[in-house]
Parts: sequence; structure tokens; C-alpha cells
Amino acid sequence: MTPVPAFRLRPARLPDDAGPWGRMRQALWPGEPGVDGMEELSAALAPADAACVLLALVGDEAVGFAEARLRTDYVNGTTTSPVGFLEAWYVEPDWRGRGVGRALVQGIGDWTRSRGCAELASDALLDNLASQAAHRCCGFEETERVVYFRKRVA
Repeated sequence: MTPVPAFRLRPARLPDDAGPWGRMRQALWPGEPGVDGMEELSAALAPADAACVLLALVGDEAVGFAEARLRTDYVNGTTTSPVGFLEAWYVEPDWRGRGVGRALVQGIGDWTRSRGCAELASDALLDNLASQAAHRCCGFEETERVVYFRKRVA
């Protein structure tokens, strides 16, 4: 049996991590223009005291990432403010089911707690059952389901 290589977490750094981090963002949000650009990546890290991006690395290869931000606006299903919000979470397909995603969420949870928050929130699309299952496996509890509407007025 081949041993599973160890992975480690560390904060993302620009410009060094722009390539692998941007590539994984593009995999998470295919077809979304600009999600891998330097401006978008810089925005995910700002402001530094209210944003956190962690990379999961095997050797020097990035195999996953998580982005979080402190939110003070209303966050569905929470009872405190501010809360940490898991804005993005991705693990390369070959690394899923090996604890990488759980470690990323734990790291984001630690960061959230270090900022004085009692809750970490997230969301998943209604049809993304894999993401919902992954959230539950990492200790998230479903709080509500929402359908958004819009009406054009002009």
C-alpha cells in the first residue's frame, strides 16, 4: 500500500501563488471571467485583518484552497456578528476524501476564532449535493434554504 503524502497549510502569498491559486479558482468557478486575475486574487486578501486565504500543499504543489472573510452584514442562519464566512473552498479531485478539505476548514475555523468570532458560516447551491455533504462532514449544520428572486424594474 502506497502511503499518502503529507500535506500542509499556509497562507496564500501574492504574486508567488497567483498561478496555482488562480487555476484552482477557475476550476471552482468555470466560465467565470477574471476569477484567476491578479486584481481578483488581491481583492480576496483584502483587507488583511478581515480576510484569509489558505493553500493546501503537497511539497510545492497546491492541491486545495479556502478563502474566508469576516462579515458584519446579515449572514443567513447565524446569531452573532461578526462571523467568519467561507467564501470559497476547493480541493483538487485526486485529493478529495483525504482530509485536505477538512484541514482547510479547520484552518479557516482557527483563523475565524482568532478574530473573536463564535461562528463560521458558508453556503452551497441547492443542487450541489457534494458540497452540502462535504460541509456536513466538516461539522457545518444546515440552517435554512433560500431561493433568491429578482424583478426587472427598468
